[in-house]
Amino acid sequence: MSSVRLRLLILALLPLIVLMPLLLLMGMTRWTADYDKVLIANVESDLRIAEQYLARLMTGTGRDLLSVSESTEFAALLDRQITARNAYFDAKRNALGLDFLYFLPSDKVESAASQWPVIRSALNGMPNTQVDIFSNADLNALSDTLAEQARIDLIDTEAAIPSNRTVEDRGMVVHSASPVQIPGHNGVLVGGILLNRNLQFIDTINALVYLNAITGGERQGTATLFLDDVRVSTNVRLFEDVRALGTRVSGAVRGKVLDQGRTWLARAFVVNDWYISGYLPITDSFNRRVGMLYVGFLEAPFAAAKRSAYIWMMVAFGAVLALSAPVFLWLAKGIFAPLERMNQTMKKVEKGDLSARNGNIGTRDEIGQVGAHLDSLLNQVQDRDQKLRAWADELNQRVDKRTSELRDANDKLEQTFKQLVMSEKLASIGEITAGVAHEINNPVAVIQGNVDVMRETLGPHVEDVRTELDLVDQQVSRIDAIVGKLLQFARPGEFSGYDELTFLAPVVSDCLVLVEHLVSKGNIRVDLALNEAPTVRVDPGEMQQVVINLIVNAIQAMGDHGTLSISLTTEPREGKDGACLRVRDTGPGIADDKLTSVFDPFFTTKQAEGTGLGLSISQTLVQRSGGLISARNCDPGAEFMVWLPAAT
Repeated sequence: MSSVRLRLLILALLPLIVLMPLLLLMGMTRWTADYDKVLIANVESDLRIAEQYLARLMTGTGRDLLSVSESTEFAALLDRQITARNAYFDAKRNALGLDFLYFLPSDKVESAASQWPVIRSALNGMPNTQVDIFSNADLNALSDTLAEQARIDLIDTEAAIPSNRTVEDRGMVVHSASPVQIPGHNGVLVGGILLNRNLQFIDTINALVYLNAITGGERQGTATLFLDDVRVSTNVRLFEDVRALGTRVSGAVRGKVLDQGRTWLARAFVVNDWYISGYLPITDSFNRRVGMLYVGFLEAPFAAAKRSAYIWMMVAFGAVLALSAPVFLWLAKGIFAPLERMNQTMKKVEKGDLSARNGNIGTRDEIGQVGAHLDSLLNQVQDRDQKLRAWADELNQRVDKRTSELRDANDKLEQTFKQLVMSEKLASIGEITAGVAHEINNPVAVIQGNVDVMRETLGPHVEDVRTELDLVDQQVSRIDAIVGKLLQFARPGEFSGYDELTFLAPVVSDCLVLVEHLVSKGNIRVDLALNEAPTVRVDPGEMQQVVINLIVNAIQAMGDHGTLSISLTTEPREGKDGACLRVRDTGPGIADDKLTSVFDPFFTTKQAEGTGLGLSISQTLVQRSGGLISARNCDPGAEFMVWLPAAT
């Protein structure tokens, strides 16, 4: 009896006193680590948003500058007097939000091209936009106002690397140049935005990252643009209404980001407090690390939340321990004797005495009910023993049958789930695409209407600009065709129903003509084997879109050289004839872990070169025609297969 009592006490109190604190400590440690990972993941996401906004600002500046350099208005301006030019540049600079805009004719562009890679690229016919650092003399040459805006007095900052500098008078500039190739007026159009003290730029980043109502509303976050290690645009505050312009980043962050070129994702001391921070290096057109982009949010609220959670868990554990131990010891007094009696009964049963019973154990609580139930069970043991043996064989047979049925049902469920996931993705893309297509139609209609007004207004003088107006008409028609395709993808049910028989061989041949410039440019050899294949029921334009997408992907995968193999054969599938088109390249192939994702919407391995919708749209078009599209790796390269059923 003493042995049972001792073991019960040990089994009850050991988990409560020893194991539970250990598990609590392990859980708190794991929770803290996971909590910190979540904070780092949040700041990493915030940093990517800020980086994307800077990239979008650079892309928009380059696009705006290119549109000006290619406009007929600009071409006509070059023949006018310098006063008219200056007025035009001032108006365009204000309209585009630029800080400077000027034209370098061909006789003056060589010296500037030797100084700036951006201008050198434009001189060679390629528009370019980069972040560049302008000296104080460069800024003064553009405008006294810009030089004054760029000048920032340095402030001694805790944890920063010591420096004898007292002022930062250089400027971080979004520097863009576009080629001008007009007969008699060749040159380069140059423009840019000064980011020093550009509070609109930094406040926009802060609003995008920390004032997003969808992700939880306002957070206590900050954003900063650094020139070298100096804050030149920030919403970090020294005091309530004083921004921390001229303060410097800590030495640890500078060493990792500027010296080593790595991204910082950790806690860091920012001016006067600790922040969960993300720092990203910024490189200029010379591929030098010249600054940093930072976002972060206060660590204090999250540290306080962790401390509060620790205290709450410790208090709760202490309360549970203080209440549980005395209560258990009191309740244990009524457990030992009945348990010992039931133990003796079970020993008799184990020895073969099936008539052994507990009898009345002197209590009507749960333990007494257990004793009575045990007696009842012992009475039923002999009767059920034989029945259980008979049932065992029958159950084995039923289990085998049910297992087979469940396996089949599970396979069907997996296939249905995959189809549902793809349907959900395509439905979301369809809604977005339809909205974009309808939004494009309105400005296109305005453009076409204004072109017609220009024709009526010019009257007999329309011949002077007929070529340009016809070009606008052609591009508007092209936009209409593209919008139609977008709407067809967004609402395929409104455009389906065609009943057209198509031979795939002419479609493939036409596609090769359309991509001939890519094949020649990349030194690609084409192996074409278009064998006889049955006609299929598919829209030729949609099929051409699928084939061109597969060919362009193959050419881009191979790079400068390789072999593009295209074959067309007759191939039966599931007892039904069809036409099988295979497009194979000799590139590096597709990573095994990404092979199952190539047809997912927005999935792409060519970052900043594509939307990731090409293969997804191709799959939609093929499946709409009752066909299949698949991908596999070869040795070398990758192969895409399109199978369409023969028309009946």
